[in-house]
Amino acid sequence: MSAANAPTAGEYIGHHLTHLQNKPMAGVIDFSVYNIDSIFWSVLLGVVGCFLLWRAAKAATSGAPGRFQAAVEILVEMVDTQAKGIIHNAESRKLVSPLALTVFVWIFLMNSMDFLPVDFFHGLFAVTGLDHSIHYFRVVPTADLSSTLGLSVSVLLICVYYNIKIKGLGGWFHELTTAPFGAHPILWPFNFVFQMIEFVAKTVSHGMRLFGNMYAGELIFMLIALMGGTAAMSLTGILLPVGHILAGSIWAIFHILIVALQAFIFMMLTLVYIGQAHDAH
Repeated sequence: MSAANAPTAGEYIGHHLTHLQNKPMAGVIDFSVYNIDSIFWSVLLGVVGCFLLWRAAKAATSGAPGRFQAAVEILVEMVDTQAKGIIHNAESRKLVSPLALTVFVWIFLMNSMDFLPVDFFHGLFAVTGLDHSIHYFRVVPTADLSSTLGLSVSVLLICVYYNIKIKGLGGWFHELTTAPFGAHPILWPFNFVFQMIEFVAKTVSHGMRLFGNMYAGELIFMLIALMGGTAAMSLTGILLPVGHILAGSIWAIFHILIVALQAFIFMMLTLVYIGQAHDAH
């Protein structure tokens, strides 16, 4: 492609930030539209994560573990330790601990898709001729707000389940109407509204935190890729390719920490919110 036909920086970023959807969006909010790419990668990586954990469990031995088994055992022990420190109900931990482990592995894999070259799939589609039918394609599900909010809403539903299971429907309703301001009937509406605001705020912030960090990381990779594109079209910018490689390498190394940290934070908040559902006010 010649420089004259090359997209501008804004067009390049806009193209890479557009999802492959089932149909054009009719308005700002249209629940009949869904992002095919996010669903595809979320399901695929969820299956991969479950397969890896299943493989580790199946191959586990009582002797000296291999590297893969040792890594999984360290991860399982770390998650179980965190769960024991937050959720003191041993019966609940039978479900919550595996859930937290699955959440960590799943989100870590989805976050790790950010390490793929920005134009990898677009270049692959161009070579195979699929670019005529697939114009947009994003590969980081956690950089999609609908995915992260879907995860946080799922955590909210689990919290509701444990609130009812531990306290009973009547006990939970009593808590919603008497905490935090007191049990006087005049305060019941204010308590209930405050509790609903708290649930909504925790759910939205839970999903937004993961989305914001991964979206920003994806955007930085695109800006670095633009630096490389500028270098390719420049005859005098000798130092620009060096800067492109250096910046990309540094950010990729730093991004490894972000990918793991965001998965850990989401898992910990999941444990904290479920732990709060076990506490009585």
